[in-house]
Amino acid sequence: MKLVITGASGHLARLAAERVLETVPPHDVVLATRTPDALTAFASRGVAVRYADFAVPRSLPAAFAGGERLLLVSATDLAARTAQHLAAIDAAKAAGVGHIVYTSGLRPEPPNPAVVAPSHYATEQALARSGLSWTILRNSLYADYQIPEAAQAIASGVLVHNRAGGAVAYVAREDCAAVAAAVLAADGHSGACYDVTGPVAYSAAGLAALYAQLGGRSIAERRVSDAELIAAMVGTGASDDHLRYGAELVASFGRSIREGYMSSCTGAVAALAGRTAQSLGHVLACAQRNVAVPPPSSSSTSSPRDVNS
Repeated sequence: MKLVITGASGHLARLAAERVLETVPPHDVVLATRTPDALTAFASRGVAVRYADFAVPRSLPAAFAGGERLLLVSATDLAARTAQHLAAIDAAKAAGVGHIVYTSGLRPEPPNPAVVAPSHYATEQALARSGLSWTILRNSLYADYQIPEAAQAIASGVLVHNRAGGAVAYVAREDCAAVAAAVLAADGHSGACYDVTGPVAYSAAGLAALYAQLGGRSIAERRVSDAELIAAMVGTGASDDHLRYGAELVASFGRSIREGYMSSCTGAVAALAGRTAQSLGHVLACAQRNVAVPPPSSSSTSSPRDVNS
């Protein structure tokens, strides 16, 4: 069975490829990427590395040819990715792919205010209409992305946020990759929709306490409005459109958290990948020590809680 992974030069897809190759022969793996030269190490191991650019739809059918299952890692261009994902689904179908695993986000249906939600929802709907077999992996927010916030809070002694009392179970990107690899390579997941989260849901108060523990100093929690958070992040770069867009993206996640869209906390990592989900504290502590996150031990934890299917 030949497996195709898109966006293979990216962090998540590259990690997923490494996990897949632990159980699948290299000649049964295809890595599709805009930058084949970045994956020469995989090619030297016998993996097929093919050019594929979501922005160039005509490049996709040949890249997916011969594939039976495809991991569609969500693209990064939020303005264009709905059309890109739909083109990828069409290309996969034309190439004879039978099953698509898609990396989505938690509760992307309207009116989730997270900027990423509409494209995730549109892609999920397109998969449902495609006639293909599919699996949805609704990944929580990455624990890895909390590293800058933790560092800033420790440095200033204040956690400024717009989450109000909402909570989110941050998940290690490595755990998301392990789940994606396991689901891609195994039968039994057709039509399933899994919430892939970390083991503990953190409110802002919980984050402040965790950051205080890591930093060895007290951290005050300060709640602000969306507009105040954006203004604080943009600062003197108010005319910088890229900076403002990034601030608005972060604020939209905060609003999504406070409105409850990110509250899911499941055991999907253990149930699907057979490994203990890494805690946010573990990921942050490893970053603080500037060391790679060590692989967790396997786990026999029972079925995940609140996993959609």
